[in-house]
Amino acid sequence: MSLNQVIKAIGFVAIACFGQVALADAIPYTDKSKVNLGQSIYEQNCASCHGRNLEGQFNWQKRSADGYLPAPPHDETGHTWHHPDQMLFEFTKYGPQKFAGADYKSKMPAYDGKLTDDEIWNVLAYIKSKWPDQIQRKHTEAFSK
Repeated sequence: MSLNQVIKAIGFVAIACFGQVALADAIPYTDKSKVNLGQSIYEQNCASCHGRNLEGQFNWQKRSADGYLPAPPHDETGHTWHHPDQMLFEFTKYGPQKFAGADYKSKMPAYDGKLTDDEIWNVLAYIKSKWPDQIQRKHTEAFSK
């Protein structure tokens, strides 16, 4: 299965499970205190793979010889903003296997038990706060209907 097929499958599963996110703009990216907390948590838990500037790892769309995809960027060049808020939250909390199946190879850990729900939302707030205004609007409009 190609990366694009996996991404589409994840999106379809998310919409099937969650529908369009009912919470209008659940990611609190305009709340500076949550964004600041999220930045600190991101730096401690995510930056080592996803990059200090959300740039991801080199060649992130190509599997390595051992079958793993490098960590994708969370900036506007990646696909994070193409997904509903709730899916991003659950992907972070439960790991990619929740959406792609138990046999899906990923080095992305599940953060359930490592980060609280509020900490995960704050990390997502930090990430979204770094997107250009146009991408923030597109994401909000697409998933807050």
